[in-house]
Formats: sequence, C-alpha cells, structure tokens
Amino acid sequence: MPELKTKLKEYRAKLDMKQGDLAEKVSVRRETIIRLEKGQYNPSLKLAMDIAKVFGVSVEDVFSFEDEKS
Repeated sequence: MPELKTKLKEYRAKLDMKQGDLAEKVSVRRETIIRLEKGQYNPSLKLAMDIAKVFGVSVEDVFSFEDEKS
C-alpha cells in the first residue's frame, strides 16, 4: 500500500509558520498538523486543498504517495 509523504514542515519553515498558526488557518487542531507531519494521518481532500491554498501551491506539491519498500 502506498505511503503518504508530506512536505508540510518544509513549507511551514519557508513562511516561518508554527504548527498552531497553520492549524488555525485551516480550522483544525494543532495535533492534526502534528499527525500529518509524522505521517500518522491522511488528510481529507478539503483539508489537503486548504493547506495547499495557504502556501499558494498545488496539493501535489505538499502531499504525494510513495510505494512502500519491502
């Protein structure tokens, strides 16, 4: 099964944005952002789109799937 990869932390760093700041902008809890960054949570399409919009990029720039290595 493919694994979700995220560049969320990199994009936040570029804007000097804290997890709580991003969470507030997309109306989720900070814990959700933490779990996204750790790969413990797959975002809904709406959340992925909202996050990408904050950074002014496409969803594919922030999130991608990678095949797991056996």
